[in-house]
Amino acid sequence: MPKPKKKPTKILGQDVNVLLAAWANILSWLVETLFPSLKHTLFTKCTSEDTESNSENNTATRCISIGRPGGLEQLRTIRLLPNVMTVGYNVKNLCLPPFTPPLKQKLKGDETSCISSSMLSVPDDCVIVSNKYFSINYADCTIRWGLYESANEFVGFPIVPGFDLAGEIEFVGGEKHQDGFQEGDRVFGCTMFGAYSSRILVPKKQLRIIPSHLSSAEAAALPAVSLTALYTLFLAGAWPSPTMFTNKAVLVHSAAGGVGSMIVQMAKIVGLGPIVGVVGSKSKVKYAESLGCDVVIDKSSSDMWSIASKTSPNGYAAIFDANGVSTLKDSYDHLGSMGRLIIYGFHSNLPLGRSMLSPIEWVKMGIKMFSMPSFDPMDLTVSNRSVLAFNLSFFSEEIEVVTKLFDQVCAWLEAGKLRCPHIVEMHIDSIKESHELIQSGQSRGKIVVKTT
Repeated sequence: MPKPKKKPTKILGQDVNVLLAAWANILSWLVETLFPSLKHTLFTKCTSEDTESNSENNTATRCISIGRPGGLEQLRTIRLLPNVMTVGYNVKNLCLPPFTPPLKQKLKGDETSCISSSMLSVPDDCVIVSNKYFSINYADCTIRWGLYESANEFVGFPIVPGFDLAGEIEFVGGEKHQDGFQEGDRVFGCTMFGAYSSRILVPKKQLRIIPSHLSSAEAAALPAVSLTALYTLFLAGAWPSPTMFTNKAVLVHSAAGGVGSMIVQMAKIVGLGPIVGVVGSKSKVKYAESLGCDVVIDKSSSDMWSIASKTSPNGYAAIFDANGVSTLKDSYDHLGSMGRLIIYGFHSNLPLGRSMLSPIEWVKMGIKMFSMPSFDPMDLTVSNRSVLAFNLSFFSEEIEVVTKLFDQVCAWLEAGKLRCPHIVEMHIDSIKESHELIQSGQSRGKIVVKTT
């Protein structure tokens, strides 16, 4: 069995993967800017890539592969060899990601599929999903740049990004119907990378049946953002049991975004309030109000922290912040006694609207890193405030936790208490445009991508 990747080493205190990413991105920028005719030299062919078969072969897995850190040019649409598909990093008993070896199984409607006795079988705890939609998360851009730590640690390059999937079960490993799944079931869920693909090998525990009132496109928008949102409420002490503290006021940054829109709805469900949502433009105000915000602050035209202070003079029980350096210090300063700052991203540390990272952008990112706030343990103690942070892409072994999160999300969906974020649907052939849209900061809700 292949050994898992070791944790990255450091040079002069810096993660070697970050140093390599910096060099690779600057090289991409130089070629794109000065020598565009040489762009083809930046591509890396995958060993599992099929360059010989007929491009009209509809049974082959079609996916987006990133061969090395870089700009949009690294988002390559490829077809894989017969019976090969994408896979997350936690199917350790079979292979390393991002691609499986050829697997024994007959494709639906493919009577001529060649099945060799030397092929490996689909693991008993996995299914093959014919993936119809995946979603775009901002994390996918940082994966492309080579700056996403779990992707570097568990996958490396080449990598097929993506967490969210929605489609139909094509093949069930192990005993049929033993785990409640059968061929043809409409399912949605998460994979530990590999979702930018038309066929994915996924552990059964990471999937659920799509509620009947949801389309596949809507279902693909939900897993990562809803699980992240619910875990923030767990850290805030508001789920699975209601908060015991008298202060229930919360502030949600990026309230019209994918995760933010789910936090707002869930905060309302568990009884928190007033719920203050912060958005980046006037066009997002009504949408945030429709989600359940009691107060919406348009930070592009208002003094955000002045309004926040007036709304909850005693501070906030929880502030949910994925902005990073631009708001972390002020978020902490506006916590009340027993308040918790929940951090799940650092969007402002990264260049907004930049598909390529020039040398200047790397300098700016370095300056922002040195400007990150620090939190004094003594102050945390005497003020009864907490700072908590997480990244669910490291939770592959936390099966019980993720199962409870997913079950609760599904229960709220079935009960009609939780609604799908606003979705923008795009096609896999427009993958570069989808990355440009999410990097622009102008998207609302979730971007979902159709694979066929």
